[in-house]
Amino acid sequence: MATPKEFGLQFPCDFPLRIIGRNENDFENFAIEFVREFVPYLETSTVRSKTSSDGAYISVTMNFIAENREQVDMIYQAMTGHNRILFAL
Repeated sequence: MATPKEFGLQFPCDFPLRIIGRNENDFENFAIEFVREFVPYLETSTVRSKTSSDGAYISVTMNFIAENREQVDMIYQAMTGHNRILFAL
C-alpha cells in the first residue's frame, strides 16, 4: 500500500495557482494582492494572465514556493468564499 507521502506534495515546493474571474480591469492586481495575503514573497514576474475567447473571463496564473500544506489550504479556503473568484485550480 502506498503511503500518503507518495500521493501528496512534498513541501516546500513550487506551486502553480490559477485564479479565474470576470474580465474586469483590476482583476489581475486583485488576484496578486489576494495571494500576497498568504504569500508575501510572491514575485510578479511569475504572473501570467489570459482572457477567454469571448473576453468575458480572465485567468491569472502564478507560481510560488508553497511552504506547507496549511498555507495552500488557507489560500483555497479563502478563495472559495470570495465573490470575485469563480474558479481556482
